[in-house]
Amino acid sequence: MSFAEVDSLSSRLAHALLAGGIAPRTRIGLLLNNCLYSVPLDFACVKAGINRVPLNARLSLEEHARMLKETGCQYLIFGADLVERAEALGAALPSLQCLGLDTKLADGRDLIEEAQQQPASWPEIEVRPDDIVLTLFTSGTTGTLKAAQHTQSSYAAICRNVLLNLLPATQDDSMLHAASMIHASGVFVLPFWLRGGRTVILSGFEPGQFLRTIQAERITAINLVPTMMQMLFEHADIASTDVSSLRTVIYGASPMPRAIIQRGMQLWGQHRFWQYYGQTEVPLCLAVLRPEDHREELLDACGQPAIDVEIKLVDDAGNTVPQGTPGEIVVRAPSAVSGYYNAGELTADTFRKDGWVHTRDVGVFDANGYLFLKDRTSDMIISGGYNVYPREVENTLMTHPAVRECAVIGLPHDKWVEIVAAAVVLKPGQDASEAELIAHVAAHLASYKKPQRVLFVSEIPKTAVGKLNRKQLRDQYRN
Repeated sequence: MSFAEVDSLSSRLAHALLAGGIAPRTRIGLLLNNCLYSVPLDFACVKAGINRVPLNARLSLEEHARMLKETGCQYLIFGADLVERAEALGAALPSLQCLGLDTKLADGRDLIEEAQQQPASWPEIEVRPDDIVLTLFTSGTTGTLKAAQHTQSSYAAICRNVLLNLLPATQDDSMLHAASMIHASGVFVLPFWLRGGRTVILSGFEPGQFLRTIQAERITAINLVPTMMQMLFEHADIASTDVSSLRTVIYGASPMPRAIIQRGMQLWGQHRFWQYYGQTEVPLCLAVLRPEDHREELLDACGQPAIDVEIKLVDDAGNTVPQGTPGEIVVRAPSAVSGYYNAGELTADTFRKDGWVHTRDVGVFDANGYLFLKDRTSDMIISGGYNVYPREVENTLMTHPAVRECAVIGLPHDKWVEIVAAAVVLKPGQDASEAELIAHVAAHLASYKKPQRVLFVSEIPKTAVGKLNRKQLRDQYRN
């Protein structure tokens, strides 16, 4: 599609949404895999002043239903490949109105069909800088599912942040997208388009297809999580693929194992690689490790603070710690969200009145101003670029009749960085297999959250106050 075609379709979709009774500032759920409509639909929602709530298609029915219910969404727009899930959500939430894209439910509506009858002009609506245009679910580092709210102004600041810190896109640039467009991958579209760059979208990540597309489309920039990068560099076609057009390889979302980035630089050269450290609450770059910084002694660093971001490290009392001393990373930037939806206490605890955002990550600055991530103040597991929270998996395991006690930890893995492992104590006289417990979790949660290993133990280590001692458990099984 050309820029003009996307502009026209997004305006028609915006008018169709408004004509269908969806008022500006209404929250609507989006259930869409990467496709040709991904960008036009996003733009349509912004043009109509509608607050979009994207849902990761990989999540379970329970999770989708909870997200829609918690944000009060009365409407859901879904893709043609997700009809079954839309039907199930309609059954679970009877008041939910489901609108298809090039498809529809029985007695439902096809938004693309309705858009053809609408004008291609921009809707006449009032737009304010503090209007919320995106409500994005995240677990952050607390493990509590929450919805971060982006405004017109914070999203504009994200575009500026990308262009200032990662790449000054031009009309000669083209970025290839294979990761889900609802998170970091999709953030690059608007800054690219502001400069006349091109977007190439794949429905998912398959390393052979990804490499072929880099060559065929003369891709200049890609954005990968570590697991994707490893799969790419292990593919048989990696050495024979023409990547002469590729100038920028951006990676983030989870810590990068040294072996993977070293392999990447060996194959594609140090000059292409950029790492960013960020959070959904303050996208995209809080710190950046530039190509010239990809040296042996800095490969474990997050990088230096982004140009438009302030970072300080504080102790439990909120005092700035001396250089070389670990502290909680707190940041201040124009791209910060306005807070969490319907979570006043959590918002107040994370977003302070003076503009500082508490990340709950622990870091340390070296003498040259490079930030190193030391640990997380939670027990979050990052598997294949996805955040997994032990308590959520533990709560699900505890609903199995044979489980007396359990604790979930992350164990190192060459491909996924970490895998989910569950230490389980069975009830006396009860029995359950590893496969049975894994299947039990998979029936309730997204597939990437299920344990890859189940460790049957006689007892779970506890702290002095009786809490699960996950650190001791990790130390025991990581050695």
